[in-house]
Amino acid sequence: MAVTFTNEGPLGFITLDHPPANSYDLAFMTEFSTAVDEALAGATRVVVVQSANPKFFSAGADIKRFLEGDVDANMEMIRVSQAAFRRMAAAPQVFVAFVAGHALGGGLEIALACDIRLAATGGYKLGLPEVTLGLLPGNGGTQRLTRLIGPSRALELLLTGRTYEVEEAREMGLVAHVYDADDAQSGVREYAERLATGPGLAIAAIKRCVHEGGELALANGLALEA
Repeated sequence: MAVTFTNEGPLGFITLDHPPANSYDLAFMTEFSTAVDEALAGATRVVVVQSANPKFFSAGADIKRFLEGDVDANMEMIRVSQAAFRRMAAAPQVFVAFVAGHALGGGLEIALACDIRLAATGGYKLGLPEVTLGLLPGNGGTQRLTRLIGPSRALELLLTGRTYEVEEAREMGLVAHVYDADDAQSGVREYAERLATGPGLAIAAIKRCVHEGGELALANGLALEA
């Protein structure tokens, strides 16, 4: 399988394993959606989304197959992806993307759908280069990136298709923390364990206030918080 879910007590792991670049199609995203459902069905508190392949988190959609493929299948892939991402946002579990390789296009959109993004040092890039192919991000990139880093920075990234080193991504708020590559695996696990042993009801409520409240007028958001 290209996407699997495993759990270790309160920690869950969704692993992307479609070498070499974790490029995805409808079958891949259907497996991703199933893995999300498995994570939500159990007692997992924190879910780490990670790659089994050292050079790539994910290169996003298989562009050749997408451009040559059936329009209905392409649209179904987007619908399946976006539905999974919405379930992630609405869930009480915290989703953490662990990025240690290229996260491009739809691959970065998977990371953006997570609540927190952690990364390892390395020479890889992050970005949404779809515009260089005459396309636009189709899995929430224009919306989630703008909400995360603001419209000005998001437009610069989206309209130029520029890709960023991981430290640049951290500086703009795209990534929360960058670990030394040798310590990243253990660092991310420790981070996830701290969240998983924290006050679950409060963490779930905070996540709900941020995700739902961000879509509301301030007064309604404050009412949600209260």
